[in-house]
Amino acid sequence: MATPLWQRAGGKDPKGGLNAAGRASYKKDKGGNLKAPVKGTPSGPEEMRRKGSFLVRMGSAAGPLKKPNGDKTRLKLSLEAWGHSGDKASAVAKGRRLLAQYQARKKKK
Repeated sequence: MATPLWQRAGGKDPKGGLNAAGRASYKKDKGGNLKAPVKGTPSGPEEMRRKGSFLVRMGSAAGPLKKPNGDKTRLKLSLEAWGHSGDKASAVAKGRRLLAQYQARKKKK
């Protein structure tokens, strides 16, 4: 059985995360519905929740942001694909701020 595209280089975006073909392969293989990263400022509450959750989750992930040779790891590339260029601690802080803003908007309704 062949390895699914989302697990191979062909399904990965060189700038971080999965490309459209990788997301489609994941949907076919796992039944999930992966969406493209929220790169800039979230345009609504759903994007705010998604970006906040991602930043907290990836900012809390184990592992370095740079390889021993100085290249960026997939973790760092993924954070950058979601529009975050800082370190992991600032990603967690930014994610928590976004989630707090999302909760505040949710309470207003």
